[in-house]
Amino acid sequence: MSVAEPRRIVLFRHAKADWSQETDHERPLADRGRLDAAAAGRSLAATGVAVDLAVCSTAVRTRETWKLAVQELPHRPRTVYEERIYEASPGELIALLNETPEDVHDLVLIGHNPGIHGLAVALAGSVEGDADGRMNAHGFPAASFAVLTFDGSWKALEPAAATLVDFWAPFE
Repeated sequence: MSVAEPRRIVLFRHAKADWSQETDHERPLADRGRLDAAAAGRSLAATGVAVDLAVCSTAVRTRETWKLAVQELPHRPRTVYEERIYEASPGELIALLNETPEDVHDLVLIGHNPGIHGLAVALAGSVEGDADGRMNAHGFPAASFAVLTFDGSWKALEPAAATLVDFWAPFE
């Protein structure tokens, strides 16, 4: 990786889940969620972000979202399932990102609201174009993702250190 080349983080909220009788952690995707997850994967592929590592919550709906989305990418990145993402605060998610190996350039974090939206807001010290307005207009809906860039090491990632460069939602 070139020193001048910024790292990229994709913050990806799971797709719409079914309100079944399962516990929250075990809730599967709804039919619409399955469609939106695949659409999100196609849109992520169109951004040109070449994901090196995916870090995914262990909840059923996040695992199903990623399984459908990753099929749309040009290459399948290494995926790690991380239980600490479930119900994590933005600060806890930053601490998790600080553990990322330095050889990772582009990372996708698949998780839940309010943590994913809060993390995007916390990291975004600056914004390109109208990404901020689009991200906050609807509260980071299911199957949405934000793309942020930052310079430096993963260990140094902290609030306001990144630039929000893109946001996508299924209804855009």
